[in-house]
Amino acid sequence: MYRDAIREARLVANPGCYPTSVQLPLHPLLKAGLISQEDIIVDAKSGVSGAGRAAKESNLYCEVAEGINAYGVSRHRHMPEIEQGLTEATGGKNGPVKVSFTPHLMPMARGMQSTMYVKLTPGVTADDLRAELERVYADEYFVKVLPKGGVPHTRHVRGTNFCHVAVFEDALPGRAIVLSVIDNLVKGASGQAMQNLNLIMGFDETTALRQLAMFP
Repeated sequence: MYRDAIREARLVANPGCYPTSVQLPLHPLLKAGLISQEDIIVDAKSGVSGAGRAAKESNLYCEVAEGINAYGVSRHRHMPEIEQGLTEATGGKNGPVKVSFTPHLMPMARGMQSTMYVKLTPGVTADDLRAELERVYADEYFVKVLPKGGVPHTRHVRGTNFCHVAVFEDALPGRAIVLSVIDNLVKGASGQAMQNLNLIMGFDETTALRQLAMFP
């Protein structure tokens, strides 16, 4: 999205993992006017490594294993970054984009999935969303739009810099469900930093980032 600006930069604020998983699919759809900027709901889930390595009680194995919990409800620190990027996609012409965003902690070491519920603009279908994402990311090595009916899995991007995206028609008329998965430690952090460094230094963008998923 900001490739040209990054090439000329010498200081880059690397995106957060949640904003990356949300903006990669939604930014193009908002920019194309295919979805409404109103009533965007994001249900996101992350592995425990997203909380860092600090010795905190909430990160202990017995606290995390065999369970799931929401955290930072309605006040997570990545909400402003998500809304900033999505507002830039619309040009701010209809005011700032606001999202309902709730992150959840999953009992796994790494991986992230964002499930986004969006309202279609009049006359638009879920197939139109998929077609636009396929067009935008046709030549992007790290973003893969799955064919109709394909469901992304975090294990398919584990240890990689890839983002897998899928679109489904919602059971509610006029709405769609957009799914994305990334590895929060690579595409959501160090891998994306390396990608930015490659751009700044004039290296091939995929340098040191062509790892295959660690599955099974």
